Amino acid sequence: MVIIFQSKPSIIASAAVAGPLERKSVFYSYFDSVVEDERWHQTTNEQGNAKMIEEACQILLKKASLNNLDIDFFLAGDLVNQMTPTNFAAKEIAASFIGLFSACATSVSSVIIACLLTELGASKHAIAGASSQHNSTERQFRYPIYYGAQKPATAQWTVTAAGFTLIGKHNPKNPSIVAATVGKVVDYGQTNPFHMGAAMAPAAYDTITKHLEKRKQTIKDYDVIMTGDLGKIGLEILKRMFVETGATQEELNIFRDAGAEFYGEDKSFLAGASGAGCSASVYFSYILQQLKDGRYKRVLLVATGSLLSPLTFQQGETIPCTAHAIEVTME
Repeated sequence: MVIIFQSKPSIIASAAVAGPLERKSVFYSYFDSVVEDERWHQTTNEQGNAKMIEEACQILLKKASLNNLDIDFFLAGDLVNQMTPTNFAAKEIAASFIGLFSACATSVSSVIIACLLTELGASKHAIAGASSQHNSTERQFRYPIYYGAQKPATAQWTVTAAGFTLIGKHNPKNPSIVAATVGKVVDYGQTNPFHMGAAMAPAAYDTITKHLEKRKQTIKDYDVIMTGDLGKIGLEILKRMFVETGATQEELNIFRDAGAEFYGEDKSFLAGASGAGCSASVYFSYILQQLKDGRYKRVLLVATGSLLSPLTFQQGETIPCTAHAIEVTME
């Protein structure tokens, strides 16, 4: 489903924070805060995740010269069971709360709903975004982090990061969201949780092609189409899918992926980065800055999510995936 936002809601402010290992990210200089403690000086990883969310939101509010009472809605999610870090952070933010789970696609699905509420006139200021914390996510979805299991080359590293935006009425001085595509669930039968890129690439392809078709656009209408987080291997799979439908090399160069680029060429991170905080932190820092600086005029941000759980994996189920997109412009 493609949605056209007639009122063109704007991104009034944004913030991205990250953990200590994320200093190795090529996007490090764009983050608002990077802490030295993975747990954000809290007792547990989950408490640290909640604190990270709170910090990102407070930075965002400070940039916008607002406080918690000015926020109509808080829309967010993470990767921990029942999104408990986000739930606890919402308690402190104290705005009307809608918890969302689209796995790593939550960074964009939350923004889409914030834009809908803004267009409806129900919201003046809404905070939207997502987060992930490496230790809590890895031990839940894969092996206990102290087990020391060897990962295959297709695996990706869950980042500790959070990215949030403040969505409000249209302001030509800020990047605006003119359209969005809410993706379907696509399942190509992948079962390997260490090869998320292969599982998610078809969902990204489906969402991008539907968005371009409905908008009567081509790939070249964008400065960049940035997915997140397919990783290095998933990005190449996506490009091959577009080659099969006639994409040129010039068009392929427009495709980028937050997960593939997050840690640069550091091979210790295997196929790249992942986690709901991966695309959120890159989109809501680096990409928005490029728009504000005039380097980009129109971008398509496509967040992908693997909709599995530890239980479904253990039961031998396949990995259904989705991808949501927002079209962001700078007038």
